[in-house]
Amino acid sequence: MNEVLTFLLDNKIFYIATVEGTVARVRPFGFAMELEGKLYFCTSNQKKVYQQLKANPNFEVSTTSQTGEWLRLKGKAVFDSNSKTKQAALDAMPALSRMYSVDDSIFELFYVEDGEASFQDMKGAFRTIVL
Repeated sequence: MNEVLTFLLDNKIFYIATVEGTVARVRPFGFAMELEGKLYFCTSNQKKVYQQLKANPNFEVSTTSQTGEWLRLKGKAVFDSNSKTKQAALDAMPALSRMYSVDDSIFELFYVEDGEASFQDMKGAFRTIVL
């Protein structure tokens, strides 16, 4: 999991895909952290991404490095928005405090369950990591 987190943090903007009905939806994200062996992301419960993940927790993340290697991470979103996870997120990325607080009712965190990360490069090298 450390390799996946490092890749996400090194490539500041990554994209999360969800499903709304039968239509794919993709949007940029920029926060990821590890807490107690789980890979977390955050959002607001006022956003469509939250509603989509609550309706269908399956999602996929994708990003590409400066060297042309890319990551695809699939899994299920499990929401875990208690005070401890919120504080850990604020500690990991202090800039989040401009939008959220520990007591904020819209601040949501979710971790990856049944995760599988695939790395590939332009030469065809491919490897998979199960989270």
